[in-house]
Amino acid sequence: MTPGADRLLHGIGGTPLVELGLDDAERCGARLFAKLESVNPGGSIKDRPVARILRRALSDGSLSAGRRLLDSSSGNAGISYAQLGAALGVPVTLVVPANASRERLQRIAAHGAELVLTDPIEGYDHAIHTARRLAAERPDLYWYADQYGNDENWRAHFETTGGEILAQVTAAAGRAPDVFVAGVGTGGTLTGVGRRLRDANPGLVVVAVVPELFPGIEGLKPLGRAEDLVPRILDGSLIQRRVEVTHDEAAAACRDLARQGLFVGPSSGAFVLVARRLAREVPGALVVTVLSDTGERYASTDLWDPEGSVREKSLDWLREPVPLRL
Repeated sequence: MTPGADRLLHGIGGTPLVELGLDDAERCGARLFAKLESVNPGGSIKDRPVARILRRALSDGSLSAGRRLLDSSSGNAGISYAQLGAALGVPVTLVVPANASRERLQRIAAHGAELVLTDPIEGYDHAIHTARRLAAERPDLYWYADQYGNDENWRAHFETTGGEILAQVTAAAGRAPDVFVAGVGTGGTLTGVGRRLRDANPGLVVVAVVPELFPGIEGLKPLGRAEDLVPRILDGSLIQRRVEVTHDEAAAACRDLARQGLFVGPSSGAFVLVARRLAREVPGALVVTVLSDTGERYASTDLWDPEGSVREKSLDWLREPVPLRL
């Protein structure tokens, strides 16, 4: 364990709640809030469940005898595992689809974690199957953390993310939220936060954002086919409504948020897009969502520069003669 491990763990959570403008919906009295999770040490909401999973595994001896922590991830949880594993002295192996953004893969590797890349055409579920196979083949070498089936995942969000949202929205608006918008990656955020907010407001409406099958939205499972793996920890009974969002719609929402000063990833853009639609539909509603990670994690994708125009403009000076000054 590194000397700063405790401080790093204590730096997780306690993130700010920001209020987003709603244009015409504001005249109906609706308000939209979002939890800014990019300020966690690992840059995403995944620090919360990963820290809890690691603490429990260390306390119950699951990682004794030199076993490696093994899990599958679309990228953000992988970064949290790699960073916290490095701080706590836990060796980490991660199975990640090869189409995860370059920044995510580089960050994971920088912390010293072992990467096993899977065929992106096979999707996230193939990475899960691969991790399960590795764990079954070498139980002496790997402890399978299984963020899709580990109850410490949703409990972290129930106790921290959900509890913080409830306290912050109540302080800002005088009551608990009416609508919670999230997506399903592992199901931890939707389940944990949804349960905590529904305890406070039995009339809470939980809305799940569903990405298109391809190219999809990083970090979100479509769950539209019979063969899709449904995370064990997902409490589907919480969901009253599912809203489909395309990759292009999510990207456009991210670029709009950036012009408002919030630099976030595509899942966050999708959540805000749906949350704004719902706020317009329900006058006076308090709507809350999460901004899961930072937009810097997608610099190598087309998220911020879909036409390549920024690079072209930045090279203009090379093509023009430079005046000589003596």
